[in-house]
Parts: sequence; C-alpha cells; structure tokens
Amino acid sequence: MDKLSIKIKISDREYPMKVDPADEENIRRAAKIINESLRSYREKFGIDDKQDLLAMVAFDSTVERLKLEGKSHQIDDTIEHKLAKLNQIISEAI
Repeated sequence: MDKLSIKIKISDREYPMKVDPADEENIRRAAKIINESLRSYREKFGIDDKQDLLAMVAFDSTVERLKLEGKSHQIDDTIEHKLAKLNQIISEAI
C-alpha cells in the first residue's frame, strides 16, 4: 500500500510524514489533541515556553497511558480468573 505524504503542525512547527492512509485520521487527531492540550496549559498556567508546555503534555499523556494500562491489567486478571472458574465448573460437570 502506498504511503500518504502529510504535514502535521504541532506547536507552530510542521512535521512532514509518510503514513498509511488508514492511519491518517488518527495521526491528525493526535496532533489536534496535542495542540489543544498545549493551548489549555498555556491559558491555565500562563506558560509561554514551548518546551515546558510540550514536556507537560508528554508527562500527562504518559500518566494517562499508565492509568489505562493498569486498568487493562485489572480487566485481564478478572477475565482470566472468570475463565479459570468456568473451566473448573465445566471440568467438574464432565
């Protein structure tokens, strides 16, 4: 599949990319979310330094990702426990 050439603008800088057409929408959405977060931090904290703003967005994104990973592990553990229980019930019934 041919790659699509696009430009993503983050914090007033353009980044040329070659992406799969199927990924374009998510890549553009990610850039939009980053820029909205930058604007929000700039307004909320009065910070104009782009490096500080980008660091804050990266930090918050990582914290959110870690929270989601923790929830995912909890869900996996719950499913594994329930499957083991079902397997035990089926084994006893046979």
